[in-house]
Amino acid sequence: MSPAHTFVIVGGGLAAGKAAEALRKEGHDGPLLVVADERERPYIRPPLSKGYLLGKEERDSIFVHPEDWYTEHDVELLLGTQARAVDPRAKEVELDGGRRLGYDGLLLATGSSPRRLSVPGADLDNVLYLRRVGDSERLKAAFTKGARIVVIGGGWIGLETAAAARTAGAEVTVLEHSELPLLKVLGREAAEVFAALHRDHGVRLLPHAEVERLTGSDGRVDGVRLADGTHLAADAVVVGIGITPNVRLAQEAGLEVRDGIVTDAHLRTSAAGIYAAGDVANAYHPVLDRHLRVEHWANALNQPATAAQSMLGKEAVYDRLPYFYTDQYDLGMEYTGYVAPGGYDRVVFRGDTAAREFVAFWMSGNRVLAGMNVNVWDVIDDIRDLVLSRAGVDDARLRDPGVPLDALVG
Repeated sequence: MSPAHTFVIVGGGLAAGKAAEALRKEGHDGPLLVVADERERPYIRPPLSKGYLLGKEERDSIFVHPEDWYTEHDVELLLGTQARAVDPRAKEVELDGGRRLGYDGLLLATGSSPRRLSVPGADLDNVLYLRRVGDSERLKAAFTKGARIVVIGGGWIGLETAAAARTAGAEVTVLEHSELPLLKVLGREAAEVFAALHRDHGVRLLPHAEVERLTGSDGRVDGVRLADGTHLAADAVVVGIGITPNVRLAQEAGLEVRDGIVTDAHLRTSAAGIYAAGDVANAYHPVLDRHLRVEHWANALNQPATAAQSMLGKEAVYDRLPYFYTDQYDLGMEYTGYVAPGGYDRVVFRGDTAAREFVAFWMSGNRVLAGMNVNVWDVIDDIRDLVLSRAGVDDARLRDPGVPLDALVG
């Protein structure tokens, strides 16, 4: 490829940073620009709800690359800069201020934004979200001994922030819309493990909670009123009710958008020369034979290599199984595979769920669709192989810790 080719990456997270790295590694030696609306250079988001939030990791550890990496690799960082529009015909990105960047290849790694709470009082001070590094720092400041913290939402972000708040000595209540946290994601049996974990650490879980309004005085939140009349006092409210992919640029440019920016397995969008990766990409997955948008770190880490190869005209598909992990108190977990809502028959457990040391398998017939290891380590590759093998597996052998997982792969 001619060195005169210009590649532009829009986004400031892990996917953007890794894409710049992959393009240079794959041999692109032409102009390479990263446009990010944040003032920080590209950084990794999981520590914001995990190690960095807990004070276990230093600020420098969150960045994808050291500061001088971008200069050394001749990558131009346009930080604090909004990409206003994309013109696929002219092959240009328009920035706020009117500057236009011509491109030969464009990667949209625009990520996602937290869903906002839409009840009266939602705009009060100390109603906190978690997406950016400043958000994590505000949460850290709010999580103090004896502080009353109400977390709205029992998903991964809600539970991780609840764990961080409890670890800091705060009094924590988690409001969950359904019966159990993570019920939709994990199913009843595994969701109960996480509910018990938080109760054991002194978190108050309120199921079927409907928030009517947030109350406040002097512009600052002081509580949450529920539809049943309950009023919960709060020094801070954390909102974790899901995220929305940042598709505005793609939509306005006429790209196909459906729960994210639609791509093929090569991460090519519907417009020539434009690619997408990370949270925002609803990519065709050749192994799972469906489009899938995955809101987890592993996609942002691994998809950019495929996108970079595609941008350089090389043959590459993204076919890694979805993977995510969580750390809460003394529980560490990894999950790999994919289960469509209602797409499994049962969950088979190997190990001790009461002691929170086990592996769980989501089954359809005699096939393993996904697996989750909790405080059991060095098994994720075996679980991945088991899912990919599509082997018929007997429940009794799956349950038996005496049968090595690698022996179950057909």
